[in-house]
Amino acid sequence: MEENSRDAVLLEQVAEGDLGPPLEALYDRFAGRVYGLGLRLLGDDGLAQELVQETFMRVWRSVGRYDPDRGSVATWVFTIARRIAIDLSRRPSSRPFAEELGPETEKLADRATGEIVDRLLIGLDVRDALDSLSPSHREVLELLYLQDLTQAEAASRLDVPLGTVKTRSYHGIRALRHAFEERGVHA
Repeated sequence: MEENSRDAVLLEQVAEGDLGPPLEALYDRFAGRVYGLGLRLLGDDGLAQELVQETFMRVWRSVGRYDPDRGSVATWVFTIARRIAIDLSRRPSSRPFAEELGPETEKLADRATGEIVDRLLIGLDVRDALDSLSPSHREVLELLYLQDLTQAEAASRLDVPLGTVKTRSYHGIRALRHAFEERGVHA
């Protein structure tokens, strides 16, 4: 079972009222990444910890709103975290020097925060789309595009004929394009 399917099952169990192991498993899967996002966006350990706590409170409270047709569980969790991070960054106690910065600088900071999270969410959708491919297609595309190998180098590494790499690449890209469309990612 792929990661998103496992995560969706965990969310379903939480929605049915099981707040023990399923919620703990989701926390274990995402808390570290949400905390890291909080450090990058908010620049403060305490606010990053608060982001994690508030994110999982909202995950629990709004679990019934998750729609698998709109994206992966990871995308949903990080979308929640993004909204909370923006709220936390706007909170006066989070910005001791806000008066000195002025409204224009605050708008730029909000825009930068949004852009960082948007890139993260797109990256999660791309990873989710890649994970939905067959192992042979995913392997070829990762070698070609993530490791920047030539088709001949990928064929050598995989110990398959060059024609096989070309065929897998062609069909993998088509499948990836379809997976992007399903997730609303425009590549």
